[in-house]
Amino acid sequence: MCGLIGFLAAHSDTGLAADTRQAIEDSLVQMRHRGPDDGGSWSDDDVVIGFRRLSLIDWEHSHQPLPYLDGRYHLIFNGEIYNYLELREKLKVEFGATFATEGDGEAIVAGYHYLGEDIVLHLRGMFSFFIWDAQEKVVFGARDWFGIKPLYTYTDDRGSFFSSEKKTLLAVAAPGVAGEVNTVALQHYLTLQYVPEPASMHTRITRIDSGTSFTIRPGAAPTMRRFFKPDFPIKPVSDADKLYREIADALRDSVAKHMRSDFTVGSFLSGGIDSTAIAALAKEHNPKLLTFTTGFEREGFSEIDVAAESAAAIGVEHITKVVTAEEMMQSLPLIVWYLDDPVADPALVPLYFIAREARKHVKVVLSGEGADELFGGYTIYREPISLRHLTAAPDPVKRLLANLSTKLPEGMRGKDLLRRASIGIEERYYGNARIFRPDEMQHLLKTYSPDVSYTDVTAPYYAASRHLDDSTRMQYIDLFTWLRGDILVKADKMTMANSLELRVPFLDTEVFRVASAIPVEEKITRETTKYALRRALADIIPAHVLNRPKLGFPVPTRPWLKDVMYDWAHDIISDAGTGHLIDTRAALDLLAAHRDGQIDYSRKIWTLLVFMIWHGIFVEGRIRPEIPEPVYPVAL
Repeated sequence: MCGLIGFLAAHSDTGLAADTRQAIEDSLVQMRHRGPDDGGSWSDDDVVIGFRRLSLIDWEHSHQPLPYLDGRYHLIFNGEIYNYLELREKLKVEFGATFATEGDGEAIVAGYHYLGEDIVLHLRGMFSFFIWDAQEKVVFGARDWFGIKPLYTYTDDRGSFFSSEKKTLLAVAAPGVAGEVNTVALQHYLTLQYVPEPASMHTRITRIDSGTSFTIRPGAAPTMRRFFKPDFPIKPVSDADKLYREIADALRDSVAKHMRSDFTVGSFLSGGIDSTAIAALAKEHNPKLLTFTTGFEREGFSEIDVAAESAAAIGVEHITKVVTAEEMMQSLPLIVWYLDDPVADPALVPLYFIAREARKHVKVVLSGEGADELFGGYTIYREPISLRHLTAAPDPVKRLLANLSTKLPEGMRGKDLLRRASIGIEERYYGNARIFRPDEMQHLLKTYSPDVSYTDVTAPYYAASRHLDDSTRMQYIDLFTWLRGDILVKADKMTMANSLELRVPFLDTEVFRVASAIPVEEKITRETTKYALRRALADIIPAHVLNRPKLGFPVPTRPWLKDVMYDWAHDIISDAGTGHLIDTRAALDLLAAHRDGQIDYSRKIWTLLVFMIWHGIFVEGRIRPEIPEPVYPVAL
């Protein structure tokens, strides 16, 4: 929901504020997709704030920027507070708070007035917001617990800017900022397929961390406060059935609150247990629920039939979208423009198209993101079980395994297993994507530095999780890396590109409270993942779905880059203005090797293609995607 941009001047200056107001109003055009229903700006001598609104609750009254207490406060807020009704009532009863709207945004600013910075601890939802207190001359802002909603920041001698989209900050930034590529972020991107927070691919633009609030006064640097420090306070299970009921009850309550909207809510459906559970619970509140899925015109890369089977089993109407290779190639520059920073996850493309299809029917969809990170759903989380005997071996044996792995041919089965068994969890696990190894980057990345390592990203999180078992530590790492760097970025950017709000009931504070206490043996076994969740959902989803393997939206980049996409990819690499960063010949050789050989280099190639397109748009200005007309009415 919505897009915001806020500016706090380093010094009060009416003329400067007026100039900046115009720049901010102009930049709002680039966020029209985030808020087609309404828009506006407000300023005084210290701040300028602008907003684009996708109205879902209290459509008639909750316009933003939103004043409170006769204009002492002004709020801009992107997201949804699912417990806003309860929070409003609490503020009325305990403090005598009054409200001029029926919306969730006013609950935030009223809560800030009465509860101070601790208001964030009372917010159950997804959010990024910016509150200006004109009396105290201070800005208070925050980003939600898991990083569902984005918040970028940029500072220069004029003051500090905050925005939902980086492209609006580039529009108001000083000359030269757009050309400053963060080479450390690039090196991490080539490893992880996304830019790890709080960095962005532009050196002087960063992101507010998830679960963090901040205060800032004119002329001062922001003061950051992490209000969410996730832990996994694991406790033994004495009554397994009670645990399964607690999981089901927490999820049912979360879905109920995520259904709060003045408009129809739909649901994405891949056919796996996560999305099927969300859809089944949502149907309890909307018997006419619409579900949506996507697939490709290639055998083995479409879950449409599986999702349709699940839709029929839970009794919901199902809408599908088939994506062609031509659509994928044509749409990628536009998708990268919406992203702001490169994310080399091919699933972005089908998600963009199914979001566009869904927006023809609904303004809100539910989805199953977060279930894997909270309940132990990734197959890789079973690795500590698989490697247990090898990792328990004496150090000389581990060194022998490591040496043996280097002698096996690239792509040979077992090579990576031996290598990983020879190293500790802190070195071997850094998320679900492992694209280029350091030795591969040395021949490709011209700015490669041996002093930069993926462990720079993960080390603080491993330090904070020393008390946990290896599988749970992997979950912890993913909360700060894969989840907010890839999963939630594509969820927000691809749905907001189509003015569609995506809500994620698994990423709820109450669901996390229950999930975080589950012991590893109730999450992961030799046979399955998400064991406790599957047991909890036994009476909610159809039996044939319960033990179905993880599906998602598989993308046929491997075969397509060998044939229909080969020339397209060759042209992107050849035309890219990234020769000072990426060795063009090495990239073309990788593409040719993928076409001619037996080794799958598709993920590596896709990672390069996305970065090269991003560079062509945001640095060179050579690629200018045509922004399509929306599939919905837009208020000017």
